[in-house]
Amino acid sequence: MQTDASLHRDIRILGDLLGEVVVEQCGQAVFDHVEAIRRAAKAFRQEPTQDTRAALQRLVESVPGDMRSDTIHAFSVYFQLVNLAEQNHRLRRRRVYEKTEQVQRGTFEEALVKLKERDIDKHGLEQVLHEVGIELILTAHPTEALRRTVLDKHTKISALLEAMDDPRKTSRELEQLREHIRTEIIAVWQTRSVRKKRITVIDEVRNGLYFLDQILFDVLPQVHQKLAHAVEETYGDENIDVPALIRFGSWMGGDRDGNPNVTHDITAETLKLHFDLALSKYEERMHELARNLSPSVERVGADAELMASLAEPTDEPYRAKIDSMIEKLQNTRKRVHGQVISGEDYANPQALLADVDMMIRSLRNHRGERLAGMYLEPFRFQVNLFGFHMLTLDVRQHSGVHEHAVAELFDVAGLGDYHLMDEAERVQMLSDCLASPRPIRNPYHAYDEQTTEALAVFDCIRDGQAQFGQACVEDYLISMTQGTSDLLEVLLLAKECGLFGWPDGPTDAPQSRLNVVPLFETIEDLQAAPAIMTELFANPVYRRHLAAHGNFQEIMLGYSDSNKDGGYLTSNWSLYTAQCALLDAAKSYDVRLKFFHGRGGALGRGGGPIEQSILAQPTGALLSHVKITEQGEVISQRYSHPGIAERSLESATAAVLVGATRSLDGQTDDAAQAWSALLAEASQLSFEAYRAFVFGDESFLDYFHIATPVDEIGKLNIGSRPSKRTQSAQIEDLRAIPWVFSWTQNRHLLPAWYGFGLAMEQLLQKDSATLDRLQEMYREWPFFRTLIDNLQMALAKADMLVAREYAYLAGDTGERLFAQIEQEYNRSLKLVLQITGYAELLDNKPVIQASIQLRNPYVDPLSFFQVRLLRQMREDVDEETKQALLADVLLTINGIAAGLRNTG
Repeated sequence: MQTDASLHRDIRILGDLLGEVVVEQCGQAVFDHVEAIRRAAKAFRQEPTQDTRAALQRLVESVPGDMRSDTIHAFSVYFQLVNLAEQNHRLRRRRVYEKTEQVQRGTFEEALVKLKERDIDKHGLEQVLHEVGIELILTAHPTEALRRTVLDKHTKISALLEAMDDPRKTSRELEQLREHIRTEIIAVWQTRSVRKKRITVIDEVRNGLYFLDQILFDVLPQVHQKLAHAVEETYGDENIDVPALIRFGSWMGGDRDGNPNVTHDITAETLKLHFDLALSKYEERMHELARNLSPSVERVGADAELMASLAEPTDEPYRAKIDSMIEKLQNTRKRVHGQVISGEDYANPQALLADVDMMIRSLRNHRGERLAGMYLEPFRFQVNLFGFHMLTLDVRQHSGVHEHAVAELFDVAGLGDYHLMDEAERVQMLSDCLASPRPIRNPYHAYDEQTTEALAVFDCIRDGQAQFGQACVEDYLISMTQGTSDLLEVLLLAKECGLFGWPDGPTDAPQSRLNVVPLFETIEDLQAAPAIMTELFANPVYRRHLAAHGNFQEIMLGYSDSNKDGGYLTSNWSLYTAQCALLDAAKSYDVRLKFFHGRGGALGRGGGPIEQSILAQPTGALLSHVKITEQGEVISQRYSHPGIAERSLESATAAVLVGATRSLDGQTDDAAQAWSALLAEASQLSFEAYRAFVFGDESFLDYFHIATPVDEIGKLNIGSRPSKRTQSAQIEDLRAIPWVFSWTQNRHLLPAWYGFGLAMEQLLQKDSATLDRLQEMYREWPFFRTLIDNLQMALAKADMLVAREYAYLAGDTGERLFAQIEQEYNRSLKLVLQITGYAELLDNKPVIQASIQLRNPYVDPLSFFQVRLLRQMREDVDEETKQALLADVLLTINGIAAGLRNTG
């Protein structure tokens, strides 16, 4: 196809320009080293022998110390440029589809056609549209290895690449674009790619808001307009109400679990930054509206209510109205920041919407329907969606913090020693305190530092809701939820800070302004979740809290820790079965559930195509809003370009619509139930194999610390929170991100596949006919297909050829453990190919398959550099040498992350 030729053209142009930049900036010698290593790496890939390996190793070791950083940097920047070329290729392919009559996969058009084929009529469609939705939560999980400064330069190069596709460009104009790209590559080259100091929480907040400011504020209305158009085209009815199905939230500035840098003051500052951005965007948009809305009263007239709302008569009432609205917005900002104002302001977003609606009515009544539709309707959508809070901030804290705070509150109030109570006693005491209007917080007592801060967070939420609206913070998440008391503790702290109470007395409905959200993370926690939630649903006080929220309960599921705890297969199966059991428990109490999926970008943390993940959920799990984390490098990959962002949001939302209707049209999981026993057995076998290797082998922990760059990753300064929960070196105390990041760097990708092959092999040894059932499951069951396809991706990105180089760092122990790892890899590879029926991994995804094959020869040099540097660092070298080596190791980490498009 021409588009494939265009991709190769882009890569060639960018590669040639980078080569020219390397010569210009560093000299011919560095370029010669880069070229020689590149050729040796390709030879090693084409024929991996001891000779080709030794040749590559010699060339890597021959690079002088003063040229090493530049040589590494060249390979790293190359991958950054290839990523931009592939992004531009995605946009190019999308335009090709849109120019044809073909229905592209994952579009609203495709989804609505499927709904119509299932005999879902207009009424049924409207019901679905008002029941489902997707909430995407931007998190500060430290997995974006590149600096914001570098990403900004990528945005410029992307725009220039896109411009080169314009067929109207002359040869001279194309050459000018080429020179502009060369200049931006020089800017990337000269920019430090690794941060010198650790990023702060507020830096993370601003980085997240960048995507709202530059991309999503405008893209979200466009996506919803596209959905409305597809509904009208497919169903032939423009009167079907299409609500906002996509919302964004954030953890940045609210996620305090294990991050002492997130204080209540930081959360308060975050809410103000959200507010400031919302008002800045509205003011910016209203200046544009003033330029466009110039209808004259003399020409077309205007509504009396609009004219009466103006300070003085005018011939251009819309411009005059907008001027007064801008002044009110400016006064609103001043008031929130404690400044004295003169004149009117907006008490809330509804007041702003009232003025917008007034102009819309007037335009429609005076032949301005198209002006209203083009200019004011998108603005109205934005105000309705973003309010004065821009995006909803989730607050998260560890359950132990709440337990400590409640224990001190009880102690000071004379209610007994909370620590000595068993779970049943705690639940009873908490329920009694919640059912009573009487407070137990003593305003005159000086609680300890941890309790004071815990209470201050709830005070901050209360004050934020008063200033910016209840939507600014709606959900409070509890990490390591292990019992009913964990949720009741949070509700009690909310009560003591004015977020829960009985304004009309304990016999009437309570006021409840905060959703209490459990987070079930480990395998054991996921298994216990249905019993915990059943006990909560049966609790009279908690039921009244739920009634105040429309009998609606959000539950978060942890993909990362469950994977680290039990391995890929067991984690995925535990998450699936937990949802099924939780849906059954909720149904018996007439409670609706919203599942919050704590997915990471890496395959070992629930990563993979978001639309496939959505469709893999159990029937019924999508019949409400689905909530998903967007972490680290995934945010920039999906939302740094308007076209990519629109495509990502459309495919995710279309998947929600299709997945939700499986239960509405009578489809059931009967077939899946028949397969469940087989997968449950496989999960148990996989769990045992994974646990025996990762936690049962005494040498494994040493292997992990020696054969991966885990300790060096902690020095990347890519996040505000520590990489470990404690100073312990144990796997249990290591956060899931550096755990997965490390295995990705050394090309093992072990968390994303280990244990699968052993489990499946044992099943087949018991009954060879099992293979037929597994193949049927892959064809017919979306959950199992997604599980296997993500496993394919992990096995394809893993590379035992390179992984062996890291194993050598661990000596004889490394050789022994790596032999076991390689055996399980080959076993898993064989079983995946048998189940899918493919000759090679990713035969069903040729674009990704080709991309991995293209990248491998260029990632290999970075891996060989990294292994050599790690070996040198672990020798007895002086501190100055160690720091110089570390700086280069960090460059290789950035480069490998860019090459594999995965970190943690």
